[in-house]
Amino acid sequence: MTINITVLLESKEEFTEKLKELFEGLVVKSREEAGCIQYDLHQNIENPQAFILHEVWENKDIFDRHNSQQYVKDFFAATPTLLKAEPKIYFTTKLA
Repeated sequence: MTINITVLLESKEEFTEKLKELFEGLVVKSREEAGCIQYDLHQNIENPQAFILHEVWENKDIFDRHNSQQYVKDFFAATPTLLKAEPKIYFTTKLA
C-alpha cells in the first residue's frame, strides 16, 4: 500500500535561501531512490518562508529506508536552527 506524506516547514526569514539550497539535494536524491513515486517541493507564494514537501512512497518499509539514508539524516540535522518551529508531518490516505 502506498504511503503519502506531507511535511510543512517554515524557515526563519534570514535562512530561506539556505533552506532552499539544502532542499535541492534532498529532492534530487530522494527522487532517485527505488520506491519513490513522487517527491515534490512547493514554496508558498504569499509567505516565501513556508515550504511543503509532498511525498508518495510504494510502502512504509521503503519510506523507512528513505528516512535512514545519511543524506536525509544530514538534512534534518542541519535544519533546526533554520526553522521557526518543528516541521509538521502528516501521513495521509488519498481519497480521490
